[in-house]
Formats: sequence, C-alpha cells, structure tokens
Amino acid sequence: MAEQTNQQNEKEQKPADTETATEQETANTETPEPETEEVSGVQAEDAGDLQSEVDRLQEEVENEQNKYLRLLADYENFKRRSVKDREEAEKFRSKALLSDLLPVLDNFERALAAETENENNKSLLKGVRMVYNTLLEAVKREGLEEVKSVGEPFDPNVHQAVMQEKDDSQEPGIVLQEFQKGYILKGRVLRPAMVKVNE
Repeated sequence: MAEQTNQQNEKEQKPADTETATEQETANTETPEPETEEVSGVQAEDAGDLQSEVDRLQEEVENEQNKYLRLLADYENFKRRSVKDREEAEKFRSKALLSDLLPVLDNFERALAAETENENNKSLLKGVRMVYNTLLEAVKREGLEEVKSVGEPFDPNVHQAVMQEKDDSQEPGIVLQEFQKGYILKGRVLRPAMVKVNE
C-alpha cells in the first residue's frame, strides 16, 4: 500500500514538474506588459523631443539651402562680371595706344594744311598724305571714328566749347568752327572736339 502511495505521489509530482517547466518557458518567452499610463507619458515626451529635433533639423536644412542659393547667385554674378570685364578689355585694348596716336594725327593734319608752290615740297606733301591716310585707315580698323562738328548742333558729350560767336546766318547752338578734332572709340569719347559755338 505504501508503494502505491509513493507511485501516486510520483505521478502527481511529474505532472506538477511539467506544468512548472511549461510555465517557466511561457514566462521566458512572454515579456511583462508595462502599465499603459507610464508608456503613453514616455511616448508623448519622446514624441515632443523628436518633433523639436525634426524642427531644428529642418531649420538647419533651410539655412544651408539659403546659403547655397546665395553662394550660387554670387558665383553666377561673378561669371557674368568676368565675361563683361573680358569683353570690355578686348573691346578697348587699343585705347591707350590710340590716345597716344591722336597728337600724331593732329600733326599730320597741320602738315597737310600747309600750302606750298614748290614742286619738291608738293611731292613731300604727297608722301606725307599717303602716310597719314595709311595711319588713319589703321586706327579706323581699331574702331576710332572722328566726331562730326562743323554745322552740327553742339553736344556737350562730344564737343568742348572754347569760344562763342554770334552768327545770324546760323541757328543758336550750332558749331561754327572746329579747332581740334574729336574722336570716339567704339561708342566712347576718346577726346572731345574743341569747337566754336554760335550764341
């Protein structure tokens, strides 16, 4: 009888041991659920932190984009300025040389204005005229143009009035006489013409 009781106890213990092992396995696989109030409070706090971090990062991105756009605009302006400066330099590269040649042209014109009866002087004058014409053609190829003066209305942009005179046969403000030629280089005044203007 005692044996039967021992066997029964063993049988009862085995199922109890298996139940305990099964409970332990279940306990190991399942995580305990935290209280919902604590979780929602922590989640709200984390969401607020995340939102402020997102806002800060968006602001940084906008600032960087603005810097990039300003830098790009500055670079485009620099490129345009460089091209314009290069074109201006190319256009007016001969300005200094032509400015130095203006007195030479003036001297040629004075020499050609001299009249002579001597045949030797006439042939010399003819040679001087040929050199003058060659020089004039060369400077015209570089863009040098003479300012039209006599008979034209006075223009302070291209004329320099050094005298005034009353001439009833002309309208007031008309250029009566040119003392020194003026020149324009590719649309810019290189030297204004010195003129006498009607009052």
